[in-house]
Amino acid sequence: MKAPSAADLSIFLSVANHLNFSRAAVELGVTPSALSHAVRTLENRLGVRLFNRTTRSVGLTEAGERLRARLQPAFRDIDDALEDLNNYRDKPSGSLRITAGRQAAELVLLPLASEFLAAYPDVKLEIVADDGLVDVVAGGFDAGVRFGARLEADMVSLPIGSYLRSVVVGSPAFFARHAVPHKPEDLHGLPCIRHRFPSGSLYRWEFERGGIAEEIEVDGPLTLGDVSLMVGPALQGVGIAYLFEDMVKAQLADGSLVQVLGDWCPYYPGLHLYYPSRRHVPATLKAFIEFVRAARES
Repeated sequence: MKAPSAADLSIFLSVANHLNFSRAAVELGVTPSALSHAVRTLENRLGVRLFNRTTRSVGLTEAGERLRARLQPAFRDIDDALEDLNNYRDKPSGSLRITAGRQAAELVLLPLASEFLAAYPDVKLEIVADDGLVDVVAGGFDAGVRFGARLEADMVSLPIGSYLRSVVVGSPAFFARHAVPHKPEDLHGLPCIRHRFPSGSLYRWEFERGGIAEEIEVDGPLTLGDVSLMVGPALQGVGIAYLFEDMVKAQLADGSLVQVLGDWCPYYPGLHLYYPSRRHVPATLKAFIEFVRAARES
């Protein structure tokens, strides 16, 4: 039996990590049909089935799971060895993939990205905005950005950006038709613009004053899956919106939106950059980490 090449095993790992031929094909720059043929050839060469495939799903067999578990650390060591060479360049080069929630990407990550790319022109940065809970390692990302610092034990995190504050806003025309709320409970019965998470659950608006925290389940005619889409309907008087202050600074300044419940709106601990606690951090990620630290200190 001819032993499979490193390229063959790399193909297997890509499919095993994505459990999706189309996504693995994009990562490898080949067609899904070519990738499927390569996997079948590898299985025939090894004489064992590695994947259970149906028209709807791809899963690893027991043999496939065991092979992935043995190969993953070895290929990681190879990647680390090649990445070490990047440290000898004047400036790092290569790709950097970061996953972030949509608000995190818009408020903090994108402004930083433009400055980072200007400082490191040989780096190609990819930002994937996704409000769902993303597994950084399984998704093939170098790092992620999310709210808060509570992460899995095998992750390292550091603050990125400053503290963020929530605000409750509505248009002057809206408050001409509806009562102005003075405490969180006053939101009951008022039309609000709700936010539904990718998990399907609805966000309960969070308030805090004098050490007393409250969560309010609001109701209203419009529910959106992307908080950044709420600004337009709020301006049009559809309902009250709960947003980050940075998203509506211009509208609050020109009076097209009015803030209410200001003394109940809390500050959040802000966003954190998190990444796997591997021994070798890729040079592109290391450069971004140092860039983030320098930006916070400036």
